[in-house]
Amino acid sequence: MSRKKKEEKILAFNSLMEQYVHFGLPTDRIDANTQFTIHNLKDIHDKLPYTSLTYRANFYSFVFVKNGSGKYTTDAHTFPTEPGTIYFTNPGHYKSFEWHTLEEVYLITLSESFLKENVHPNIFQEFSFLLAETVHPKTLKPEIFSEFEQLYLQILKEYFSNSPYKNRMIGNLFVVVLLKIKEYFWEDYNPIYEGNRSSQIVKNFKRTLEQHYRDLMSGKADKPFRVQDYADAQNLHANYLSNVIKSKTGKPIGTWITDKTIAEAKSLLQNTDVPIKEISYQLGFTESTHFSNYFKKHTDLTPVLYRKQANA
Repeated sequence: MSRKKKEEKILAFNSLMEQYVHFGLPTDRIDANTQFTIHNLKDIHDKLPYTSLTYRANFYSFVFVKNGSGKYTTDAHTFPTEPGTIYFTNPGHYKSFEWHTLEEVYLITLSESFLKENVHPNIFQEFSFLLAETVHPKTLKPEIFSEFEQLYLQILKEYFSNSPYKNRMIGNLFVVVLLKIKEYFWEDYNPIYEGNRSSQIVKNFKRTLEQHYRDLMSGKADKPFRVQDYADAQNLHANYLSNVIKSKTGKPIGTWITDKTIAEAKSLLQNTDVPIKEISYQLGFTESTHFSNYFKKHTDLTPVLYRKQANA
């Protein structure tokens, strides 16, 4: 058993307010009337170290670590946080975090709808990196980090203002944040390809993949999509979609689906006490034996043994 009693199922939150209420953290710094938040985490965590439960956040998070230390996990990837670190996580992923020290660490969260309404209506065309599967953090030099600091502190000022144009001003300032991220995180990124038809197909496939597994976990869907289903979602021939995904990502579409299924299974096995039979049904397997064979084929471990080892 892990250090904290595991939940019966993975927690999922549609807003930071929901998350903080469930975790018993203060919410007085959060405006419940908007889908945007910003605050210094030092004002939230008065007792350190702090270790969160594993959860799924259905919103974007951007973290600016001027002075603090800890680590965070998104899906199966764990990264350290240290002074000068900037990172962001996308909706739908399993997350957890630890804070060992906190002095000045600002967190910004916002929904996809806030992005489209107040930042850019074609947000994923202008800032395609927001669809990236897992984004590695970046530790910047102090003089570069200060450029972000000026921006998030100005956003903080607007967030607590009473201006009727508050969201629009926040949106415009956040455009600059995204452009800075694009500049410093994707220095070698070629914007010529952002409008490429094949690139759009890959982005749409990734979005559909993420959404479908969210639907499976929430019970809105009861069977996994086949390649044909992903092709139908974009009105494409299945072979054409498969060729585009392989050529643009270097990974066959079947591998994308398998990797996502295994990642979801691992997180449920490690972070919940949900019976293996129920996990198999959640992931669309009609028989738990089929799930066990599938899992062992791709991990060399049975679900039972994986759960034992993960909790050792």
